[in-house]
Amino acid sequence: MTGARKMLILGGLALAILGMSYGLYFALFVEHQTLDGIGGALATSFIRAAERNLPESQAALDRYGEIKYVYTRQIDVHGHWIGLGMLLIVLGAVFERVGFADRIKFVLALALLIGAVTFPLGVFLQTLDHGSLPRAVAIFGSGLLIAGLSAVAFGFARRTS
Repeated sequence: MTGARKMLILGGLALAILGMSYGLYFALFVEHQTLDGIGGALATSFIRAAERNLPESQAALDRYGEIKYVYTRQIDVHGHWIGLGMLLIVLGAVFERVGFADRIKFVLALALLIGAVTFPLGVFLQTLDHGSLPRAVAIFGSGLLIAGLSAVAFGFARRTS
């Protein structure tokens, strides 16, 4: 088994385990409180609107938006790490068929693994900070994935022709 293939399969397994572990932690310790916060903010907003207290209604809607923003990204992180881990495992199983030299395959496998880690990590960091750095990390990771997957697709096409 080549180093690139090993990296993809073991890295994919590690990412899938990380994603599942984060999902379990989230489901057990975070999700119910978050859903309570979402429901409470909406209920407060509707009650304050019925009382014609629009500033407090708007503030509650703003709280809802913030909680929902974080909740969505936490779910995305869990799903992306697992999905990208599975993708790496599948690619690792057939990576010998990519029509490039072993050194290029290793660089591609490394780019895919780094992208698969940093894209969801950037999304997770957005739950802590809404600034540009977490978005840059997510964009960097997704760019590596797009470039790496495009190169792998080209390698598969090159191999068959």
